[in-house]
Amino acid sequence: MFDLVRDNKKIVQIFLALIALPFAFFGVDSYVRNAGGDDVAKIGDARVTQQQFQQALREQQERLRAQLGQMDPKMLDNPEARKAILDDLVDQRLLMLEASKRRMFASDDAVRRAIAGIEVFKVDGKFSSERYEAALRAQGMTPAMFEAQLRQDLTLQQLAGAVGQSGFVSKTVGERLIALQTEKREVVEHRLGLDAYLGKVKLAENAAKKFYEENGKQFETPEQARVEYVVLSMDAVASQLKVSEEEVKAWYERSKDRYRQPEERRASHILLANDKHGQEKAKARAEELLQQVKANPAAFPELAKKHSDDPGSASKGGDLGFFGRGMMVKPFEDSVFALKEGEISTVVESPFGFHIIRLTGIHAAKERPLAEVRGEIEEELKKTAAGRKFAEAAEAFSNTVYEQPDSLKPVAEKFHLTIKQSDWIGRAANPAAGPLGNEKVLAAVFAEDSVKNRRNTEAIEIGQNTLLAARVADYRPVARQPFDSVVASIETLLKRQEAQALARQEGEALLTKLRQGEDKLAWGAPKLVSRMDARLLPPQAASAVQRMDTGKLPAYTGVELPGNAYALIRLNRVEAGQKLDDAQQKAMLGQLGRIAMQEDVQAYLAALRARYKVEINQALLEAK
Repeated sequence: MFDLVRDNKKIVQIFLALIALPFAFFGVDSYVRNAGGDDVAKIGDARVTQQQFQQALREQQERLRAQLGQMDPKMLDNPEARKAILDDLVDQRLLMLEASKRRMFASDDAVRRAIAGIEVFKVDGKFSSERYEAALRAQGMTPAMFEAQLRQDLTLQQLAGAVGQSGFVSKTVGERLIALQTEKREVVEHRLGLDAYLGKVKLAENAAKKFYEENGKQFETPEQARVEYVVLSMDAVASQLKVSEEEVKAWYERSKDRYRQPEERRASHILLANDKHGQEKAKARAEELLQQVKANPAAFPELAKKHSDDPGSASKGGDLGFFGRGMMVKPFEDSVFALKEGEISTVVESPFGFHIIRLTGIHAAKERPLAEVRGEIEEELKKTAAGRKFAEAAEAFSNTVYEQPDSLKPVAEKFHLTIKQSDWIGRAANPAAGPLGNEKVLAAVFAEDSVKNRRNTEAIEIGQNTLLAARVADYRPVARQPFDSVVASIETLLKRQEAQALARQEGEALLTKLRQGEDKLAWGAPKLVSRMDARLLPPQAASAVQRMDTGKLPAYTGVELPGNAYALIRLNRVEAGQKLDDAQQKAMLGQLGRIAMQEDVQAYLAALRARYKVEINQALLEAK
């Protein structure tokens, strides 16, 4: 099953896109038994605890921050986002319960293959156990923890492959949907522009003042603060660590294989493929070519271009470039590494056919000296040590900002940190503000104790292995802008609103006349639009055009364009959808198939929810 999923990655991606959160939040047991305490959700005998839900929120924030560079934490602090994350967690539990019931699991070999294929665990293209263990230590994980979590991921991929392959759109339905997408409608517009009505607007006396008083909050400048803060991170801890010469040398001696570049060889070949010629004919033809090569070695590139069945190298005269051991099939590799530079092999048989090989270059094995790799080793040793020391440093950091609350200087001196100063910031989260854009930080900064008593905030986690403490240096309370400073903008707003209403009123009256057969308008130039391409119309108008009844033409509709008054539209004719070329047809049918897969997955999850009893603790879900 794992091989099936591996070979159908698009299916897995579609399925897992619906299960957005990673499965590395939980131990294996948490899928099948209660972790204790009040739960946010119950799924049969499985649970989603408050701790797991909060961890999922934090992980999703980190993922979005990594993808977007900056993000507003409020993106996830709303009922819809929190429910979506909980739904993902519930779906995970349902899938794990179903996988367990079906006795689906990832084998040890599948786990090993997956780990071996992760680039971050490789050195010089090969899996390194030292790099693997160091990377996990830096994340506070053991190999057993990581492998258990990975096994869960792979198990769900098995289930993904089984469900995702069921998505199917028939050719008839697909072609009908494509016809609707490519159908074109010719329309003309008549715009009632806002400027034509502004001159007709007469505001009531004191209208601006009344609006100002009734909508006072719109004219308030929010409270602001200037903040000083310090940040403790894993990198900051690592930068203060010292690595001795003895540690560097010991690491180098233990890891010499990592800094050894193995021998590489360059070869050219001529391949006579079995599947093209048949085994006997391929071998006989290879023997004939070998005699020609021996008689005239300089002709090897031309003979490769003319006769080799390897399309990747034939155009380059058979050249395969440099490669090391383990990169070619064994019979080919054994022959290459047995040749001397310039020598030509006998006919070599491999699973692909028969080869004539010429060795054209040798890069001898070499070892990178300690002086060259010293910096890399020091950096890695510091990171590894920092992973162990950060938890201890974080506790001391938190205690110091709490025990000495009137200044950040003690904690800065203790951990050799720089006290940074902010410009004026508001309570609203702002990704552009960097670490001070974090919602938890802002809530702490604008808390009464911080503002009134100017005490340090608590140590706040703003990212993985990153803590921040802040202190208010200056503060401005909420203040309303004077009426005289905003009266002009209020009057402009009110006039535009009134003009929009006049345009809508006249547009609706004209639409009634048009539908009664009275068409005396000056229409614009015809435009052809479709569901696939409606760029010639504003979005509101494009949507209205596709909803128009085509039973009797011409047909009319009207649509309000906020800020741009009103548009009247006449539909003149409809062109049937055109047949797409093969590539476009295939791409669109593929897209429809993916939509069908998504619908199948959603239906499957809905069926699981009906099969297993799902209970949501709404009060805990909404609690912050």
